[in-house]
Amino acid sequence: MKLIIKPAAVIILALLFASCQDRFPSGYILELPEVPQSWYSLLGEPHWRLEWFDPSGFTQRKDIPPGILQPLHSNERFPRRNIEIELPVTWVNPVTAWPYWPEQNLIPGFFKPAGALFPFDISGKKLCLSWKSGPDTLFYRELALANDRQEAKIPANFDWLRFRELFNTEVLNEAVRRDPWLVDWAYVAERTISSNFDRRRLVPQAGEPLRIPVPSGPWYGTSPFADALFFAEGETPVFIVRPGINVWISAGWILRINGRTWVLTEMVNNGK
Repeated sequence: MKLIIKPAAVIILALLFASCQDRFPSGYILELPEVPQSWYSLLGEPHWRLEWFDPSGFTQRKDIPPGILQPLHSNERFPRRNIEIELPVTWVNPVTAWPYWPEQNLIPGFFKPAGALFPFDISGKKLCLSWKSGPDTLFYRELALANDRQEAKIPANFDWLRFRELFNTEVLNEAVRRDPWLVDWAYVAERTISSNFDRRRLVPQAGEPLRIPVPSGPWYGTSPFADALFFAEGETPVFIVRPGINVWISAGWILRINGRTWVLTEMVNNGK
């Protein structure tokens, strides 16, 4: 899902965030995580789309092409330019980094993002983004979208430390602990705003099995936590399809599924 904040939601965010006093910004250098080897080997180094809230509560975006940030999968010794953004220092702020490959028509939103929550993920003047914190930032944004001027329930006031601790315990669904992207975060956010947060809602979103005749071998999904699917020669592959656009990649191939409609295309130059 490509994140789009509606104008009304932007106004609400601005009004709610403006209620915080002393909104002093400070600059932080972003440190991105290593891209999963399966993505890198098939698609190459990604572009990144960065999203965060400025001191007025409005969404800021910045697109970073390959080769700008620190090398992720190479032995390059030369330094690359640091990316610095300004964040207000008086409330919890999500920074989301969507990897994407425009040459393969894999736009921001297809692959799950990395992220960080300020101030919990700072180290000195660095803000350390991780795949583990990616779901946190999307849940934050879904809470903001679901909120209707309830200042007590703005996402900056959510107990993020306690929320994160849930994933280190056995009280959560085991599959969700392995891959938080199985959760329908928009639904959880809506129910959290309309009532209260309930960890029992953190369960895998229902999926439908779909048989698709794709080439054999390993296929990789868009979550950095998901295990690869492996289909043997002569086997009819089965994919679990969830609402929205589902994407899988394999050696030289990209599979896109929406509902029961699917399209299999060859990669451009095998992703390199």
